[in-house]
Parts: sequence; C-alpha cells; structure tokens
Amino acid sequence: MKILSIESSCDETAAAVVVDGREVISSVIASQVEEHKLYGGVVPEIASRRHAESIVGVVNEALEKADTTLDDIDAIAVTHAPGLIGALLVGVNFAKGLSLATKKPLVPVHHLRSHIAANYISHKELKPPFLCLVVSGGHSHIVMVESYTKMRIIGRTRDDAAGEAFDKAARTMGIPYPGGIMLDKIAEKGDENAFKLPHPKVDDAPYDFSFSGLKTAVINIIHNMEQKGEEIPKADVCASFRKAVVDCLTKNFIKAAEDLGVKTLVTAGGVSANSLLRRELTKACEQNGYELYMPDLSLCGDNAAMVGSQGYYEYLSGNIAPLDLNAVATLPIDYRE
Repeated sequence: MKILSIESSCDETAAAVVVDGREVISSVIASQVEEHKLYGGVVPEIASRRHAESIVGVVNEALEKADTTLDDIDAIAVTHAPGLIGALLVGVNFAKGLSLATKKPLVPVHHLRSHIAANYISHKELKPPFLCLVVSGGHSHIVMVESYTKMRIIGRTRDDAAGEAFDKAARTMGIPYPGGIMLDKIAEKGDENAFKLPHPKVDDAPYDFSFSGLKTAVINIIHNMEQKGEEIPKADVCASFRKAVVDCLTKNFIKAAEDLGVKTLVTAGGVSANSLLRRELTKACEQNGYELYMPDLSLCGDNAAMVGSQGYYEYLSGNIAPLDLNAVATLPIDYRE
C-alpha cells in the first residue's frame, strides 16, 4: 500500500511516499530553522505562512522523487494534531483538498504516534507491544504501546517538557536557536559534575517528570554569575544540566520497564537524538538485559516519512477521516476515535 503523507505541525513542511508503513520511497523537508533563528524560536504566524508557500512544491517533489503520481497513491495521511494550530491547518486543508480531488482516503495521524512510528522505518523487525520514551520540545511521555494504534500513558511531565527545558536553558546562555541541539554539542566538551543541580521527583507518580524546577535552577546559576560579573563556563553548565535531565529521563523510564516487566524499550521524538541520552539508555538496557530501539538520527526530528508509517497502521485500523476533519492543537496520544 502506497501512502502520500504530509507533516506541518511546527516549522518543517514535509511530504513523503511510504509503502506498507516501513519502506520510504521519498522524503522531502523544507526547513524554516534559519528564519526562526532570527527570533530565537518558532514564530507561529511566520511558520504558517511559510507552510502555505512551500507545501505545493514539497508535495510535488516527494511524488517526483518517488516516480509516482497521485493515481498511484492509495491513501493520503496528514498530521492533524497536536501542534501549532495555524501550521497544522495548512497541512490538513491541503490534504483534504487532495483527498476530495483524487477520491483517495484521508487518514488523520497524531504527531506523537508518528514519532514512535519512525522506529518502524529504522527497525523493520520492531512490533508492539513495547514501552516508549517520547521526548520532544513540547512533550515528555512514557507510553505503553500495546498495538500500532492502542497506547497507554504511563508517565508524563507535570510542567515543562525536556526539550523545552533544554531550549530555555540554552536561550538564557545566549546559545542560538535551535538551542537544545546546540546545547548537546557544547556539553560534549564540558564537565558534567561542575554544577550540582536538582533531580526533581513527583512523589505520587514515580514515572512522571518535572523539569520546571531544574530549568529554574540552571537559569538562576547563570543569572547569579552574570550579576557577579563572572564568566559563564558554558560547556560545564551545559554538561551539568544535560546530565540532570538525562538522569531523570533514564531513571523513570527504566523503573517503569522494571515495574511493568517490559523487555523491549523504544525512544522517539527530537530529544531522542540527544547524544548523552542515547549513551545512557544503551548502557542501562545492556545492564538490565533489555532490547533498545532508537530511531535513526535523520528520523528524530519532524518529517513526513514517520507520518506515512503511522498512517498505514491507522488506515488498517479503520481510522479514515471525513472531509470535515479539523486540526487540533492539543490531543492526548491515547485518544480514541
């Protein structure tokens, strides 16, 4: 089955052609990073406008690279939630227009589910059930993936997401957008034990995360040094902060796996590209005898190939949308149609 997929939930306009949920025939991404870098983060109005300008060209390029026409496509999958509402609307309405014109089924795809599905492309042998750590700029979840379309939240952040905390700490140090990626690179040269930072816990929920206090602690360290006229050792601050965040993510994830008796662990989302997180999870899984799957680095960020992968399984489950499908800014990963 050949699916044309579209992704526009944030600042990447993307399209792909994916066969049977596992084979990527083409994948095209138009990035807006350089423009948003001028503002230190994503500006929703600008993102929406750029999506509108780029989407026709991106979709056409994806079809051309796949040597495919719309006649050859079996279904059209699109990210409809969650994300920036204006950005989502561009992709959703374009997909609805294609569906109406071609009479092809329209498949709505949840953005976080598609991040998990990126692993089906990287690891064709991977099948549910498994436990997944979903970490991105806006989300930090531990999810029990019971089937391709049935998921249960085991733990979540109570405040900031891990990626958001990375980005805010980076911005405070004057590190250019995208801050989390740059912070990770700078941290590789620093001393992770240079600063003692808290490891917040949620007393009534052992698998939940809380990064707000940790983020505030590192920002206070930076501001105090600035007020005293001291030079900020960026590499050491980055390394110490990164270690504290990764320690929290790893500890809760491994504890959930132990308590649930799950042996197959998976990571997903933009922060799953973090080099320390990948090293620490690899080490922890080797020590505990768990099987660990992580997406290729090229599939950690937003892309349409992962949307096509999840779209295939949504289609098989009967999740076909009517033409009044709307974009949704917030929607839990365990939603039911």
